[in-house]
Amino acid sequence: MNRLRNRLILVFIAATLLPLGLTLWTMLALIERSLGLAPFAELDTVSRSLETTGRELYKSSCEVLRREAADGRVQPRILAPAEAQPFLESGVAERCELAGDRKNRLDEYVRHGDQVWVYSRPMAVAMDDLTEQYAAARAALRNASVRDVRRGFNSTLLVVVAAVWLSSLAALIYLAHRISRPVQQLTQGLKQVAAGDLKARVEPGGSDEIGAAVAAFNDMAGQLQQARENLIHVTRLASWQALARKMAHEVKNSLTPIRLTMEEIISGRDPDRVFLEQAAQIVADEVTTLEKRVRAFSEFASEPPVTPEEIDVNALVEERISFLRSAHPEIVYNLRLAPERPLAIADPDLIKGVLTNLLENAAEAARPGGVVLASTLVEGARLNIEVHDSGPGLSAQARSTLFEPSISFKKGGMGLGLSIARRSALLCGGDIEPLDGELGGAGFRVVLNSTGSGSQGPGPRNGHV
Repeated sequence: MNRLRNRLILVFIAATLLPLGLTLWTMLALIERSLGLAPFAELDTVSRSLETTGRELYKSSCEVLRREAADGRVQPRILAPAEAQPFLESGVAERCELAGDRKNRLDEYVRHGDQVWVYSRPMAVAMDDLTEQYAAARAALRNASVRDVRRGFNSTLLVVVAAVWLSSLAALIYLAHRISRPVQQLTQGLKQVAAGDLKARVEPGGSDEIGAAVAAFNDMAGQLQQARENLIHVTRLASWQALARKMAHEVKNSLTPIRLTMEEIISGRDPDRVFLEQAAQIVADEVTTLEKRVRAFSEFASEPPVTPEEIDVNALVEERISFLRSAHPEIVYNLRLAPERPLAIADPDLIKGVLTNLLENAAEAARPGGVVLASTLVEGARLNIEVHDSGPGLSAQARSTLFEPSISFKKGGMGLGLSIARRSALLCGGDIEPLDGELGGAGFRVVLNSTGSGSQGPGPRNGHV
């Protein structure tokens, strides 16, 4: 429904009905007063007076003619016997009647034996003219009474006013449709754009304000469509860049233990067979992890598939610290491990990446001469791995954006380490929480699902390494 058109029509009706009603009332009142001033009553009175006057004039003229005839002031005219015969047969002694072409003469017939004498006298007014005037006046009055003059005037006025008003209303409806149609199309186009259809366009209108609005809308929609296409392109590039940074960080996490192991081998000391076997296993495991990530990258996957299995958390922590120790010989690593050798269900590769990231960050924050503490603890069905350092700690701002990507508070950092570490923990069914560090610096807790305890094995459980 075209609401704008309907509103324009309602405004026209509301704006015209009151003035139209007042105008009709005024005009009808004026017609009523005008008809009240019309001399119909006076005409009736005059016409009746004219009739009475004519009759009295006729009687008076007849009396005057009789007196003049009796006094001998008027000479009679004797009718021929043929002309006198009708009067003689009437049996009356005398008779007065009008004669002449316009009945402008009065004749008095008088019986004298077998003769008929006629005395004549002219009339001052032709009686036929007077009769015709009287008949016209009476006819006008009869017509006025038959035709309702007031009703005729009123009906004519109402018909004319109604015709003019309806014609104006029809013209307004046409103009309202012409005005509201482009507005309705513009509204429909805005709804389509709001729904995400940036290809929506409105047919260009005239050169008025509505046409300018339609042109501005089409221009805006075109700019939005182009901007969205540019944004999609930029977003795709940003996604690839983020994926590349993430991949570089993950590759770095895997290359770190390989580099440290190889540096230990070529350090000049004579390694024993056990160390060589351990180093070879570390290199093989990390190369396998790299292969998984490179394969996932080539297949456009954001992460390699998660393969959870039962892992010895204490052994995993000791292993990570053993090869990080050579990279940071100036750092003192302390261990506080749970004696029951807790087991957890998680992806070993992901947890290795998490521990490597947290321990590397702790060593960098502690700086030379600092201390890093790693601990494990079982709390019901939860297994906690905590890493603390003696560094300066985390500010309130750092805590608020701790796990956001592309946010880094250390020189040379890419801002992806903690974000990737937490995502890896979440993929394993756990999480990472920030703590108030026991050593005065930062602290983090990795929460995993515990499956119980394994057999007690040799090796340091508490103390420093």
